[in-house]
Amino acid sequence: MTVESTSIATSEASATAVSANSIPELMFARAAELGDHVALESPIRNVRYRELPGYALAITRGLMAHGINSGDRVAVWAPNTIDWVLIALGVHCVGGVLVPINTRMKGIEAADIIERSGTRVLFSIDEFLGNNYPAMLAPHRPACLEALVVIKTAINTEIEKTAGGNQQLLEDFISAGNSISTIEAEYRARSVNADNLSDLLFTSGTTGKPKGVMSSHGQTLQAFSQYVNIIGLTSDDRYLIVNPFFHCFGYKAGWVSCLIAGATIVPHAVFDADDIFKRVESERITVLPGPPTLYLSMLAHERLSSADLSSLHIAVTGASSIPPMLIERIRKELGCAVVTTAYGLTECGGLATICDPSAPADTIAGTSGQPIPGTQLKITDAGGNTVERGQTGEICLHGFHVMKGYFNNPEATAEAIDAEGWLHTGDVGHLDEGGNLIITDRLKDMFIVGGFNCYPAEIEAALFEHPDIADLAVIGLPDERMGEVGCACVVLKSGTTMSEESLIRWSRERMANYKVPRKVFFYKDLPKNASNKIDKVKLRREQS
Repeated sequence: MTVESTSIATSEASATAVSANSIPELMFARAAELGDHVALESPIRNVRYRELPGYALAITRGLMAHGINSGDRVAVWAPNTIDWVLIALGVHCVGGVLVPINTRMKGIEAADIIERSGTRVLFSIDEFLGNNYPAMLAPHRPACLEALVVIKTAINTEIEKTAGGNQQLLEDFISAGNSISTIEAEYRARSVNADNLSDLLFTSGTTGKPKGVMSSHGQTLQAFSQYVNIIGLTSDDRYLIVNPFFHCFGYKAGWVSCLIAGATIVPHAVFDADDIFKRVESERITVLPGPPTLYLSMLAHERLSSADLSSLHIAVTGASSIPPMLIERIRKELGCAVVTTAYGLTECGGLATICDPSAPADTIAGTSGQPIPGTQLKITDAGGNTVERGQTGEICLHGFHVMKGYFNNPEATAEAIDAEGWLHTGDVGHLDEGGNLIITDRLKDMFIVGGFNCYPAEIEAALFEHPDIADLAVIGLPDERMGEVGCACVVLKSGTTMSEESLIRWSRERMANYKVPRKVFFYKDLPKNASNKIDKVKLRREQS
């Protein structure tokens, strides 16, 4: 059974209609409409909407002076900052393809992305989380990288003349663009169209080397204009973007969505519950999306009862495992009137389905909603046959937002997208009676206990009912007798105690025997990746 996109009700406070064909066109339109309204805000710097074109085109002029042409790849390796957004807009305006790089990558990993994407110019932070990024890259710098532009954070930063050269500060790069007129740069920006590639986002690489996903301007704007209207994002909103800009959630559902709505973008570099509380209170943040771990951290924080979070009103989350109680707690304890869940992956631009915020609470808590307009969804078995509603299988997507393919990798593209244009996601799920998607897990995370398929997300949902559990992850580990067995990695709520035996006993009373974890490991905090998601690869490595 195939589910077509349905008409999802929008908030009365819908965003201004978007008719732009590209991100540069959207930027120019918002600058003209919103003028002095703040577009980007930090504790030390603000940028107004009318100022966006000037800042972005300064980057564009520098890129043009360097010889960057439409379709050339330009990378950004930096945490969430105002400069990140301005640089990205400058790349879009020159017609370049933006290549965001994960800030947790080491130099050799970043070099691999740069080389395989054919990146000509890299904008990099000087230091972040104790790492010197240019120094990390220097021993591995690919020949294709012609220039490294350093975004200075330290007051006395000096640019080292490392092997490979062509390294300069952002200010000097911008100055070099003075030979290009603003008129030339704006002409280039206005020539970018909906079909031009906007970005090359590399997948997480948990099943091999990361692959570059190609997306266009039109795909991004069409999908996230719908997202903006569904969640009711407006120019009155102040959006604290904790999700990293190198990920769709921080980039497209983050600052691009703010441009669509005319909202104020408030970048946040590193998740820390104390900092989040302070910024929400002092800066009157209204929108705070993130993975479930973000909200669980906030809800477990000692300042929850005393913090003034009254400005918050929109929360968006999504994962294979979302405890139903989490949705209710976000509403009641964080005070968010609009709470919804969504599902997407890089290969479909980051958004495929979303719950109508006005849907019943159990639908929002237990499902990822329905396909966005212009999208089809079906569930297939191992043979590629569509299964009946209610049956579990692989989630497949079809529509305008499916990637253009993997960059320079036709073989992997053919494996992911079939001859009829269906994207095979590698995610497992089923459709409920109302046509809402319920995600069971990742195919790669499934483990088999004595011949029975076990989906970690299903087991996690059951374990989250235990009153003493604050956070957890279930993984499969090798076992001589059973092939594999389940292992629960658990974080307890403050002030509680639990033994391995008691949790296993509790589990046996509530789930089929083959689903019961055979091992339990207790953690103070679960390891997270840069997207603030639980790092199951690291957990498996630690416990194997």
